[in-house]
Amino acid sequence: MTLQPEKLWREILAEARGFSTDEPVLASFFHAAILSHDSLEAALGYNLAEILGNMALSKLAIRQVFAEALESDRRIGEKMQRDLLAYRERDPACNKYAMPLLYFKGFHALQVHRVAHYLWLNNRQALAVHLQSLCAEVFMVDIHPGAQIGGGIMVDHATGLVVGETAVVEDDVSMLHAVTLGGIGSESGDRHPKIRSGVLIASGAKILGNIEVGEGAKIGAGTLVLESVSPHTTVAGVPARLVGRPREASPALEMDQRINSTS
Repeated sequence: MTLQPEKLWREILAEARGFSTDEPVLASFFHAAILSHDSLEAALGYNLAEILGNMALSKLAIRQVFAEALESDRRIGEKMQRDLLAYRERDPACNKYAMPLLYFKGFHALQVHRVAHYLWLNNRQALAVHLQSLCAEVFMVDIHPGAQIGGGIMVDHATGLVVGETAVVEDDVSMLHAVTLGGIGSESGDRHPKIRSGVLIASGAKILGNIEVGEGAKIGAGTLVLESVSPHTTVAGVPARLVGRPREASPALEMDQRINSTS
């Protein structure tokens, strides 16, 4: 499913009006969070500022930083919109586009990372790391601002997610809580995993080192991956071993976490 940005925003506005009608006690919240804004990007900046703002970094400052990043790099907004669609399409608990925007900390953490990554690339590392720290404290999701993350990402539940500095996550990847994309020691340089498009990483999986998880692969829950994984294969266990091939070309889109095989 695809939606033009203007249509997606209209859908979210309509959902917020419906929420206000169904639950009048929250009408002022829905107005402040969505209905008072003229764009999805503005609503995103407001909501994240309300959650993350504190004495050291005010809500207004966070909104200004987000507005600057989204205006300077339009790819941030494009990826964010793809993330919203991913949640709506892949998460059976998400039946409205507005739900991730308002409530899902995996979506929130991804968008904080996108802005932190923009800052990291523009020689504002101190603020980038500050946002990373806030995100880890508030959402329990720790994504280094140097990590490269594509669009159409869904991180379901998200608690305990850790992504290292040189990790790469391509488009249309799904991950669950307690996933680690980490290193294997104190070495510097390129030391974190490269996750190719369409990959599904189930809860508790640990993928460590400068290795590649090929396109359309599936990583089973609780799996420890220390070596590269071939495209369109399923691995599980500690350490990981080949257990079959996914039925789907892109397991991330189907979210079928069973260890299944076409054979």
